[in-house]
Amino acid sequence: MPKFLRVGVHQSNVSGYTSKAWCIRRVGATVLLKWGAVEVQGAGDKRKVTWALPPRDKTVRCRTVQRAKDYAKAAITRRRSHRYEPLAGAIANRRRKAARDTEVKQALATIMVVDIVRSTEKAARLGDARWTQVMNHYYACVRKELRALRGKEVVTTGDGLLATFRTPEAGVNCAAAISAAVRTLGLEIRVGLHAGEYKVSGPDVIGLAFHIGARVCAKAGAGEVLVSHAVKDLMAQSEIRFKARGSHQLKGVPQRWRLYRVEH
Repeated sequence: MPKFLRVGVHQSNVSGYTSKAWCIRRVGATVLLKWGAVEVQGAGDKRKVTWALPPRDKTVRCRTVQRAKDYAKAAITRRRSHRYEPLAGAIANRRRKAARDTEVKQALATIMVVDIVRSTEKAARLGDARWTQVMNHYYACVRKELRALRGKEVVTTGDGLLATFRTPEAGVNCAAAISAAVRTLGLEIRVGLHAGEYKVSGPDVIGLAFHIGARVCAKAGAGEVLVSHAVKDLMAQSEIRFKARGSHQLKGVPQRWRLYRVEH
């Protein structure tokens, strides 16, 4: 089965990252597809790839063998042109933790979602080699600020990052520090913050709060740090100033949410 790994910006990062894998197999006139998020550890010959979640699959019945061959060939060509590289070896399933590790726990935190503005355009202009260097510097900046403000990195996805903080003020200050730091790399980011509860099950985090954080981030413009009213309400005694950005319907999220821009 031909397999392909999305060429991530952290391909030389041995500390691990999240990417996407895609597999195809033809059986007669039928094409079997499988794809999903993967975790990558190590680099080069020692690289190990594991499904982060159960992969999605699709069966395409092409009626004739030739149509199936053409479909598979076109699908592989598209992946190669979308910055996928051939992947040797198997993609392992995530090992199940012991029962005590998978006990579901409730947690409360400030969630920060970071996204680079116009990253695809920048990557196309710089080329893969230079873009990889820029992104390695970018993640070094991000992680430096996370350590300084005791943020916990949850996951990276391409050029995005999700982290949690114990206090909303730490999250807001970290977002501002990251935004200033990455400008030296010629990058602009948008950041969204939300405070809420979520569930922790072993290594997995689950909850609507993460989706709200991502939707808040999507509403931010270049260089903006937006927070939900949940964050602002928790910072009533803070000296950080906020500017109202109105009430918004966040995609897929119930009710309307008041958003505020951080005015440091």
